[in-house]
Amino acid sequence: MICCAASLSFQREISEACIKHSLHMKTTVFTKYHIAAGAKMAEFAGYNMPIEFTGINDEHMAVRNGAGVFDVSHMGEIWVKGPRALDLLQRITTNDVSKLFDGKVQYTCMPNGRGGIVDDILVYRVDAETYMLCVNAANIDKDWKHICAEGKAFGMEAGHGRELYNASDEICQLAVQGPLAMKIVQKMCAEPVEEMEYYTFKKMKVAGCDAILSITGYTGSGGCEIYAANEDGDKLWKALWEAGEEFGLKNIGLGARDTLRLEKGFCLYGNDIDDTTSPLEGGLGWITKFAEGKEFIDRPLLEKQKAEGVTRRLVGFKMIDRGIPRHGYEIAAPDGTRIGHVTSGTMSPCMKVGFGLGYVTPEYAKAGTEIAVVVREKPLRAEVVKIPFV
Repeated sequence: MICCAASLSFQREISEACIKHSLHMKTTVFTKYHIAAGAKMAEFAGYNMPIEFTGINDEHMAVRNGAGVFDVSHMGEIWVKGPRALDLLQRITTNDVSKLFDGKVQYTCMPNGRGGIVDDILVYRVDAETYMLCVNAANIDKDWKHICAEGKAFGMEAGHGRELYNASDEICQLAVQGPLAMKIVQKMCAEPVEEMEYYTFKKMKVAGCDAILSITGYTGSGGCEIYAANEDGDKLWKALWEAGEEFGLKNIGLGARDTLRLEKGFCLYGNDIDDTTSPLEGGLGWITKFAEGKEFIDRPLLEKQKAEGVTRRLVGFKMIDRGIPRHGYEIAAPDGTRIGHVTSGTMSPCMKVGFGLGYVTPEYAKAGTEIAVVVREKPLRAEVVKIPFV
């Protein structure tokens, strides 16, 4: 009995510690709905976020075949405004921001001055002097400091009503993804949205709320992302579920968000790219534009790297032997020589096979090359493949 009482008191202590910990976590305007839906919750980037609802595979297939909603309110939003906005963005990002027009979105990254990446971000052009950046949740503070520091050189000030403004704590964001997503969202909008092009956006009313409706996402299955003020979150949520009922809309957690993005070969900051990986090593050469007059951070270093070639490359691979690759596992050549490491890996819900992304030396980066993933000290055969996987 003493044992039992001790174990009960230990369990109580654990649950009290969990409650205390959850009190220190940030919440989104939608957290209460996830808890009510029975989501498995966990800390992510300082937020109490839903990891799964009915199960990762189930949620994954719901997005590939139907429609699902993700709470992505933990992502950050930073406004860059004024006559020097474009100059600053051309300095701090690798892609060519001058190519944007009003209502266009661009995927890009911010080099850190040491050959690595501060963050990969989306740039929204509202007009010639108004841009919104969507940044990764775990990087909000780091990105904000970096942007403010670089902005000083352009005489740009930070704060409410200034050229630089961090609106991350004021904005909620829902990603409605899947082949049926836009049919659902159309029911919430007075103007047509189903034919909007990929990587474009509109400032418009969604469910009667002022919003930004963006044809973007992290799943590769179509759909959109909706940004709105926190105070409109409840109204937006209720309207979405009313509209989505007939289409079988499902709640999706961050677990399936990860498997969905991985099947499309999309990078996850902190895993596949970080402060130590260059855009060229990480397969982001396509968003690194050495345009005339665009003197972005690390340009000379990256031009040298492009000319001389990189010493490692991020590649996609599929397992030949049975096994599940995981972040941090070693990648070896068929003869056992260490050639790199896995950055992201799991079992694919669509392909029913282990797969992932990882860095390898250039001679092993070509599609069709056999490599080995070391799982519990045992080398398992895998093959480098072209991405996307599905």
